[in-house]
Amino acid sequence: MNGTEWTSLLDRFATHLAAERGLAALTVRNYRTDLQPLFEYMQGRRVSDLRTLDRYGLRSYLAWLVDLGYARSSVVRKLSALRSFLRWLLSEKLIDKDPLPRRGVMKREKRLPRFLSQDEAAALVSSPDSSEELGARDRALLELVYAAGLRVSEVHDLDIDALNMDTRELRVVGKGSKERVVLVGNAARDAISLYLRDVRPGLSRPGSGGALFLNRFGSRLSRRSIQEKVRRYAARAGLASGVHTHTLRHSFATHLLDGGADLRVVQELLGHSSPATTQIYTHVTHSKAKEIYLSTHPRAKSAAEGDS
Repeated sequence: MNGTEWTSLLDRFATHLAAERGLAALTVRNYRTDLQPLFEYMQGRRVSDLRTLDRYGLRSYLAWLVDLGYARSSVVRKLSALRSFLRWLLSEKLIDKDPLPRRGVMKREKRLPRFLSQDEAAALVSSPDSSEELGARDRALLELVYAAGLRVSEVHDLDIDALNMDTRELRVVGKGSKERVVLVGNAARDAISLYLRDVRPGLSRPGSGGALFLNRFGSRLSRRSIQEKVRRYAARAGLASGVHTHTLRHSFATHLLDGGADLRVVQELLGHSSPATTQIYTHVTHSKAKEIYLSTHPRAKSAAEGDS
């Protein structure tokens, strides 16, 4: 298989992901990126036919990725893309069988999601200067991401008509083009109202359409720009590096559960298809509760400390 044939095959797979599975363009691009090392591996091993790849060859491919210096989490993500690719190849009769076993190839290391404390989240969303035009826009953006637990792709795709300011509801299109309704708190509602009244009209251009968040040129605010603003305002708020939109999403879920919200409600608000995905946040809150207990309860300390 040469480079042209490989690119053509990936083009067909990308069409399947977008048309039949309803995945966003950015997600489809990530699939292509995660599959590209497979072609490089095949070229290096002089493997010209995908039908000749067996479980041993694919295990060797994963070990090769590790040797190249890819992080374990990155290798696991590439493995997930590979599984989807192989299932598609099988459905298209381009291979005779799926060579990957269902389990036991490589597991992702379990890591608890990073989240901000309530004070840190408040410092972050309030760091833009609302007296400035773009500061008011950024305040509305941050308030909304935290208030509704949005993914960066979701906030990027928002249009004005998705908002109902009277009921404080927001229609969001998430992964797989699944629509859900999330709630908007008073702080986010007030910040968005200020932005829509005083700022957006001045940013709007004939080609702006219904996009909610606009840049200074009247275009829809890009995903990269949204992420950059979160990082910049996190630094301004004095927070540690590594804060991004998903950190606010994690914080949203954790703070709801800390406040006594039902797991199923949080699952629905996050747009998770399975409660198992949301379950990790209960581990976070339990871990935090244990930390607080051990540091504050008078009888939780060691005997040497408490009963000397």
